[in-house]
Amino acid sequence: MHEMAKKRNELWAQTIIKGLESRNMTGYYAATKEEALKKALELIPEGSSVTMGGAMSAHEIGLVEAVKKGKYNFIDRDAAEDKRAAMLAAYDADVFLSSVNAMTQDGVLVNIDGNANRVSAIAQGPKKVLFIVGMNKVCDDVDGAMKRARNVAAPINAQRFGLSTPCAKTGSCMNCKSPDTICCQFLITRFSRHKDRIHVILVNDELGF
Repeated sequence: MHEMAKKRNELWAQTIIKGLESRNMTGYYAATKEEALKKALELIPEGSSVTMGGAMSAHEIGLVEAVKKGKYNFIDRDAAEDKRAAMLAAYDADVFLSSVNAMTQDGVLVNIDGNANRVSAIAQGPKKVLFIVGMNKVCDDVDGAMKRARNVAAPINAQRFGLSTPCAKTGSCMNCKSPDTICCQFLITRFSRHKDRIHVILVNDELGF
């Protein structure tokens, strides 16, 4: 990323953080992946039960590896024999790690999901939800965020999971009703009723899809 773009993102992040605060959510700015990892670990007390949705951004900053190796109770859905039990355990976790498919510059979070375990845990259950968000996912408004989620994030994820959806073949949303669709549930988080539950670390880097 060009240095001028990084400087612009640094300034823009302050506007986004104010937007999050107005919605009873807490925002942080990290200039690098390393800073983002440090801040994330500060927000996860040792001994916490931690789980996650499909958050590539958390992997990319090294957070998932750090939690697995650290003094935490990591509920690993991918390694669990009973995946349903692991997903249900997420609702009682201390910390749920996630990213967003897109968000607006005034702090609205937009997520889409196939099985709905991720969006349902974001909406309710875990005591704390910690989002790792690259500045590449910030859009002007909800309409732009929805378009990004459906036309950028969804096709890439469909390809990543080897799904047979129209978007996996065309690269853009076809508004399908395919059995493989991952656009089953849409969650727009515009306000958090519970203060200190939702935390968003904005990273001045391109993370996730």
